[in-house]
Amino acid sequence: MSINFPLLLVLAVAICGFLALLDLLWLAPRRRRAIEAYRRQVAQTDEAALERLAKEPVAVEYGKSFFPVLAIVLVLRSFLVEPFQIPSGSMRPTLFEGDFILVNKFAYGIRLPVLDLKVIEIGDPQRGDVMVFRYPSAPEINYIKRVVGVPGDLIQYSSEKRLYVNGQLVAEDFLEDEAGSVGTARLYNERLGEVEHMIRKEIGSNRRPDSQWTVPEGHYFMMGDNRDNSKDSRVWEDPPGTPPAYSGMVPDRNIVGKAFAVWMSWPDPKMSNLPHFSRVGLIR
Repeated sequence: MSINFPLLLVLAVAICGFLALLDLLWLAPRRRRAIEAYRRQVAQTDEAALERLAKEPVAVEYGKSFFPVLAIVLVLRSFLVEPFQIPSGSMRPTLFEGDFILVNKFAYGIRLPVLDLKVIEIGDPQRGDVMVFRYPSAPEINYIKRVVGVPGDLIQYSSEKRLYVNGQLVAEDFLEDEAGSVGTARLYNERLGEVEHMIRKEIGSNRRPDSQWTVPEGHYFMMGDNRDNSKDSRVWEDPPGTPPAYSGMVPDRNIVGKAFAVWMSWPDPKMSNLPHFSRVGLIR
């Protein structure tokens, strides 16, 4: 079962905030009045009795303690930066399984948590951006791919594994055979828009027929840097009822943010080994 963490966080902040406000407006004044009444009734006060009268209810005590921490986490996670872990190799050689990344949540606009409603326009995804988004067919799952097509673009991918944007061949330069691949995989430097980054291709496998797509308004065409091992806009199963023109596209409402840095790597899925920091750096 998928856990909606943003919703749980919002609910936790709301409950703790309500308890803190309840104490401020009603419970705390009532405790003070009880203490004043007790002082008027006795000649000599008992410290133990005063402590009992001043004691906050357990729920209020915990709510007031957790509220500022949870509120800060909510603001940071919802509007500034959110951490993610890379689950697969679809973005090799840019990102590897077990990489922990940071995602800029405001690069493409300020959105309300849970509702994902954009309330402030800041910027739009650009070709070459590495973007986290909610998978169209299963919005509870976060995906990470590279933006290849923006609204209005004509995207073509040939059987020779070459990418064209608006009729122009995207430049790529051979770098080297992938280490350990025995010549079955090669690394290239690709220039997509203003971004230069590495991609990976397997030799003589996973050939697809020539295909093309036109990116509709408010949508984006996504591809993984591991071109032959990426479930992306080229092959996605769309939600039922998706018009053909929107097949494989990511709608703007599904955008989470722009990935900008790797801060730790922990490739062992069981986390039995220690993490390492050799891959720390900005994402290209």
